[in-house]
Amino acid sequence: MEVFFQVGIITSTHGVRGEVKVFPTTDDARRFKRLKSVILDSGKERVSMEIEEVKFLKQFVVLKFKGIDDINEAEKYRKCSLFVERKDAVRLGRDEYFVADLEGLTVRNEDGTEIGILKSVMETGANDVYVIALNDGRELLLPAIKQCVLDVDVEAGFIRIHILDGLLDGEGQQ
Repeated sequence: MEVFFQVGIITSTHGVRGEVKVFPTTDDARRFKRLKSVILDSGKERVSMEIEEVKFLKQFVVLKFKGIDDINEAEKYRKCSLFVERKDAVRLGRDEYFVADLEGLTVRNEDGTEIGILKSVMETGANDVYVIALNDGRELLLPAIKQCVLDVDVEAGFIRIHILDGLLDGEGQQ
């Protein structure tokens, strides 16, 4: 299971006081208000950065890190990713999972037969869609709804699903 979750990417500096503009990669940018620190990944090292101030600007979050007080210091963090540790991640409700924990899980059908691997999760307006690489080389787009997702066991490494009629191309056709 993932230990760190990406919450944003620094896109540029903001002003001259050392603030940075962050593109949030989390579903709720307001969560930055509750964070005391983030882990900055420069590509060479990971450093914990204490958050001093948080503002919002259109689709961006503007962060001021403690100890970074001018534009020149902030400039070197452009394009760096920001992470939080699992313990600092948002609390999940019942039947909610982190995408990073789902990707790569084995997918089984109703009788327990392994049929593929969960490749990715597409976020749509109504519900998420699981992109499953089937063992026969095809790809299945499965809506992440209770009728289709019967059981998720992240610890054991599998998802058990029900494939609704018509979801697989050619199914039921002669």
